[in-house]
Amino acid sequence: MGCGSLDLSWLPEPPSNFREILRDLSCQDSPLFNDAKRLANARLSVNQSHHLGKLLARIEPTSDTLRLGLLANATMDLVCPAIIVAAARRGLSARVVGTAFNQVAAQAFDSGSTINQARCNFVLLSIDHRGLPLSPCPGETARARAAVDDSLRYVDSLRDSLKQHSGCTVILQTIAQIPEGLFGSLDRSIPGTLPWFIERYNSELRQRVAGSTDLLLDLAALAENVGVDRWHDPAQWALGKFPFAQAAIPLYADWVARSLAAARGKSRKCLVVDLDNTLWGGVVGDDGVAGLVLGNGSPEGEAYLTVQQTLLALRSRGIVLAVSSKNDDEIARRAFRQHPEMLLKEEHFSVFQANWLDKAANLRAIASELNLGVDSLVLLDDNPVERALVRSVLPDVAVPELPADPALYSRALLAAGYFESVRFTVEDRQRADQYRVDSARKALLGSSSDLDQYLRSLRMRATFAPFDRMGRARIVQLINKTNQFNLTTRRYSETEVEAFENSSTSFTAQVRLVDRFGDNGMIACVICTESSSDWVIDTWLMSCRVLNRRVEEAILHYIVCRARERGICALQGHYYRTDRNGMVSDLYARLGFSALSVEESESHWRLQLTQYAEPSIPIEVIAASSVDD
Repeated sequence: MGCGSLDLSWLPEPPSNFREILRDLSCQDSPLFNDAKRLANARLSVNQSHHLGKLLARIEPTSDTLRLGLLANATMDLVCPAIIVAAARRGLSARVVGTAFNQVAAQAFDSGSTINQARCNFVLLSIDHRGLPLSPCPGETARARAAVDDSLRYVDSLRDSLKQHSGCTVILQTIAQIPEGLFGSLDRSIPGTLPWFIERYNSELRQRVAGSTDLLLDLAALAENVGVDRWHDPAQWALGKFPFAQAAIPLYADWVARSLAAARGKSRKCLVVDLDNTLWGGVVGDDGVAGLVLGNGSPEGEAYLTVQQTLLALRSRGIVLAVSSKNDDEIARRAFRQHPEMLLKEEHFSVFQANWLDKAANLRAIASELNLGVDSLVLLDDNPVERALVRSVLPDVAVPELPADPALYSRALLAAGYFESVRFTVEDRQRADQYRVDSARKALLGSSSDLDQYLRSLRMRATFAPFDRMGRARIVQLINKTNQFNLTTRRYSETEVEAFENSSTSFTAQVRLVDRFGDNGMIACVICTESSSDWVIDTWLMSCRVLNRRVEEAILHYIVCRARERGICALQGHYYRTDRNGMVSDLYARLGFSALSVEESESHWRLQLTQYAEPSIPIEVIAASSVDD
């Protein structure tokens, strides 16, 4: 179970009639993505994953379908379908563009190559030590360092060429260590040995990615989790130049899909936990607080203590915590207030649902209170019946399988990769506290006699600045994660955001909001492009945490002021309907835009700036030159 498992053990077993379901789907002229996705949410074998991936590749692509290019110095034919399956498991429709064996340089440097012509959103450079100029030279320090530098320059040139020709985001991959060494314990200490090469190359590659718009796939960490002796299969390399053991294909594909999902804003945001026999041993309603098993002194008590430590660590990196427990509310809270070994406290949870409703109903309520989709939730629950119920009723909620031993709960949860991240921002670190503070805002709203009085009592200040390097990572997060208050739901990579940032014909704005309760962080961003004498609002999105606070009016006012300064005559706005953004279908109408065309799936609007009247807004607007001002 967990990180060392090759078989995705946190997933449930596939249905016993998997073949029949797959056959029925294959016979359909137009198989549905959601039907196939349900099969992807199971622990599939290499063969099952291969056949399901072929089926998913037949499904008609949409505007949201992601294109991944795969360049490798090894044979990856069996990996491509598995990545499509793993992407579906993460809620992504994907196509994988593969190429012939060991055609990395030819594909990257030729503008007319298959990869560059495919206009991929992402290209994964899956290169191991056999694809780099790392000739062993034990003890020759200068030569060894030069070989690492040459290898990194080669990878840099591949990346730069791919970006130039296709505008993609490049995913760089570390190298798995080898199990065999020539010097034993000294192998990684002697310059010029292969283990030394790999360790130094990986270290420098990680540093380069950290300061760039590239993404990292840490294959070295994956192989070490599994065990490098299990990861490598010399017979498979000799047979068909397969880069790793075929049994590892589903796990490798899952790690690739995690990175893609994180880049597209599909990582989970909230961990919902059961209480009895999940956070502690025993049933608080029957055993009482004193009868709970938790804390040092027993293996079981320490196991539950580790679960709580894991939850606190997740919260510290921005994962929102919530409770869903079949319990009496007062009795459940008593455990947190009275048990001396309890690490988690009530204030660590943004929502606390202890009642006798079914788990699916509580999960919907939690998502609603946090203004999140249920596809942002992960449920940690020891009860297999509850897990099965939620998977059946709410298939978009992630529900990891848990082993019988609570000592392995944390490993199973973290191994599943639900909270994968491609960047870590200040807003990420503060997110859990921001959701908790939202409860105080809602309490104030309940005590106010009218909305205007409430909004003015918040003493809001909105700071506007153009896109810049400091805010870029958070801007990309917002663009790729925001679904509800998002007029066009266009998704942009960090490279594309940087292009808007540097364009003389684009207007950009990042918006931060502070009120009496604290800093909400960056809550909105806008991209406008020029079209004759108009600005076209290409992207306008806002965090749902600040809904109903008239922030959208402040944003429009700022856009209008900047447009007038540049001699713009009018603003054009577009709304494209999705299954999540219905709340903004009438935004342009409410803000005074005139309709150019209105259809069920989209509408187009225009605001003549001479007709715009500045509203009275209970928000102080501050214009800054950068996010740091």
